[in-house]
Amino acid sequence: MSQCALNLKRPFSMRIPGFIDRRTILRGKRLWLHYGVFWIGAVATGLIAVMYARLIDFGYDAFLRASTRYWWLPLLLTPAIGALSVWLTRRFFPGSEGSGIPQVIATLHDKRDLGPRLLTLRILVGKIFVSFLSILGGFTIGREGPTIHVGAALMYSLRRFYPARLRSIRGGALERKLALAGAAAGLSAAFNAPLAGVVFAIEELTRSFEARTSGVLITAIIFAGIVSLALQGNYVYFGTIDLVGSHFPDSLALAVILVGAITGVAGGIFCWLLLNTQRWMPARVLSWREAHPVAFGAACGLVIAVIGLASRGHTFGSGYAEAREMLEAHSDVGVSYPLLKMASMVGSYLPGAPGGLFAPSLAIGAGIGNALHLIFGGAHLPLPMLIALGMVGYLAAVTQSPITAFVIVIEMINGHALVLSLMATALISSQVSRLFAPPLYEALARKYMSK
Repeated sequence: MSQCALNLKRPFSMRIPGFIDRRTILRGKRLWLHYGVFWIGAVATGLIAVMYARLIDFGYDAFLRASTRYWWLPLLLTPAIGALSVWLTRRFFPGSEGSGIPQVIATLHDKRDLGPRLLTLRILVGKIFVSFLSILGGFTIGREGPTIHVGAALMYSLRRFYPARLRSIRGGALERKLALAGAAAGLSAAFNAPLAGVVFAIEELTRSFEARTSGVLITAIIFAGIVSLALQGNYVYFGTIDLVGSHFPDSLALAVILVGAITGVAGGIFCWLLLNTQRWMPARVLSWREAHPVAFGAACGLVIAVIGLASRGHTFGSGYAEAREMLEAHSDVGVSYPLLKMASMVGSYLPGAPGGLFAPSLAIGAGIGNALHLIFGGAHLPLPMLIALGMVGYLAAVTQSPITAFVIVIEMINGHALVLSLMATALISSQVSRLFAPPLYEALARKYMSK
């Protein structure tokens, strides 16, 4: 029998040369490493972002129910949780303190590989757990910054699925790409704002945009956004400002300049206070804080509780409910709300427990717009317009990232009719803020890069 006849009698798989099977397998592995890992990580980031949001809402609702029933409870609960949060952070979860965005920036920009220290699964767990405890005690924190940190840590941890030769290429470029995609996906899922995720990654995290990164970044945002939409629906974070058919007042340009200047000063002072504790805190308090950080956390908790009771509970939590009520003209917060909220926010971040800045900053900005409306009356400018300008102005002043600020606010309130006004306010406030302090997240990131 000829060799050709023998080949015809063999099974088909035995007649195919072995290199074809190996080539198919290798191609499948490449596709898995190029797409599959990122897709799974993005889906997981979206799931965790949604679950984390619900956990934070559950914790704050529990705090509100308890404090409504027993008005004095925050005087005991908030200091106790302040002390516990600081102890847990320092003892078990170092690196999880604050919003988490400085840790991500430090990892992306430092030549050393800081990920194993700042983007670990332990920090991911600590970030969620300790921030939940803090909101359970009424601390003035948000969940958006921690969600960015959690997304970056989760995606960074997926580097273990890649061969060592790929992880070592170009000094850890793969790890940075994973962390960047996770951070952007986290912001997108937290705010249901996919465009803001892209802009935030460009303006705040990397200060540049590479063609090789764009596809990975957008894919991660898409998958995380799909998960968020599937679980929470297509919602707008703060609702929609109805401007259809309304006439823009002649005083809008003046309001943009005024709100931009006021929010810029307020946000700049806030950044200065966080970055210059050595200059405004008494030396005795500083030494006590260094020697007894847990007791200092309890003292800050007591200050937060007193401010909260003085404001009739409005300064507790992230401020989401208050901002939304102000937008809908249903709120009874007074002119002093922005100052009290800012003081509570400073007290929440000085101890070093995990917590975000975005939502409280938006609430303070909304309070500034509401206060201006109360002071000057509603004849010249509608309340929702002033509140939207205040939100974008204060957020831009704190982050000094004006493009990110106005994109976030536009997507959160569906305020596309105010695009030019929001852009101008964000630009003015961020420039005014720079007169007081450098960009907050970058300054905090340098502390991690210097260790």
